[in-house]
Amino acid sequence: MTILGVSVGIGAILFLVSFGYGLQKILLERITTKESLLTLDVTSPETRIITLNEKTLKEISEIPKVEKVSPQAILPAQISFKELTSETVVNLVDPEFFSLAGILPQWGKVFDPEDSQPAVVNSTVAELFNLKPEQILNQKLKFIIFLPKEETPEIEIFEIEREFEVVGVLEEVGAPSQVYLKRQDLKEIPIQEYQLAKVKVSEDKFMEEVREELIGRGFLVSALSDTIKQANRIFRAIQIILGIFGIIALIVAAIGLANTMTISLLERTQDIGVMRAIGASSKDIRNLFLVESTVIGFGGGLGGILVGWLASFLFNGGVNILARTLGGTPMDLFYTPSWFVIFIIVFATAVGYFTGIFPAKRASRLNPLEALRYK
Repeated sequence: MTILGVSVGIGAILFLVSFGYGLQKILLERITTKESLLTLDVTSPETRIITLNEKTLKEISEIPKVEKVSPQAILPAQISFKELTSETVVNLVDPEFFSLAGILPQWGKVFDPEDSQPAVVNSTVAELFNLKPEQILNQKLKFIIFLPKEETPEIEIFEIEREFEVVGVLEEVGAPSQVYLKRQDLKEIPIQEYQLAKVKVSEDKFMEEVREELIGRGFLVSALSDTIKQANRIFRAIQIILGIFGIIALIVAAIGLANTMTISLLERTQDIGVMRAIGASSKDIRNLFLVESTVIGFGGGLGGILVGWLASFLFNGGVNILARTLGGTPMDLFYTPSWFVIFIIVFATAVGYFTGIFPAKRASRLNPLEALRYK
């Protein structure tokens, strides 16, 4: 029963901390890719003194430690599917833009360099045409793109006769209609200015150096890695808070373990007297109690891993069943790093050891004659 009590306390720590790690992992997987953490977002200042055009993009690409530059042109457009037409926003990008931006499609894929006239849309586009996101995959779309003329109120209209095939769908519930097309497929559109450029740095240690260089040239610079750092700080605080709740449960279990060892001392007082009478040293008696409490702690650690895993499995299964019932996407809410499992076992063993120190000392100091007379 004492081992079970320790197991419940350890299981509570494992369950709560794994839940914190799981939420962090889900967030990071959904908003970022490895390349996006090395990417800076560069935009023009509001004064429009400096703009992102082919010339400035080339200058940025020549900055030392810059590996890639991927621009984004954002243009108003009309989208047509069969007989239906609606308003949308077209983003003209290069194939590597998605990995640099940390954009991952929920259905399908982002386009490859070899794809011929692909399109990636968000889920709002599917809703416009009364389709489910997976139903719009492989469908053909047509576009009319509106290009504002520089320094004039006039708009140039480009009616694209070619059809674009939907290869991927982004899950963006409630977001405006967005479509991504390859710049290379629409060379006839003369883009004078880009709204955004993704600038990838070769290594993380050069991020600040390149950022300062771009700011010095008059650009506005931000980075997804800044958001990730903030998110990690928040999740670290959440993990600490959840861990504190788990430690409270462990303290209760440790009190139970100390109580068990104290009762064991009282029940075995005469046995201790006999052992001392036949030659056992006070050190032997102390070690006997310490080993017993340490084994209980170790057993509680192993049991806690089982309890925590079982609770996580049942909770995650119940949430996923509810998600499927409500039309959501199942996901794994728990993540336990291997180092944390090892830490849990070592920690539980240490708790068992330190909890047994006081009863062990009391046992080792008992007078053999008084122990033999004890009833």
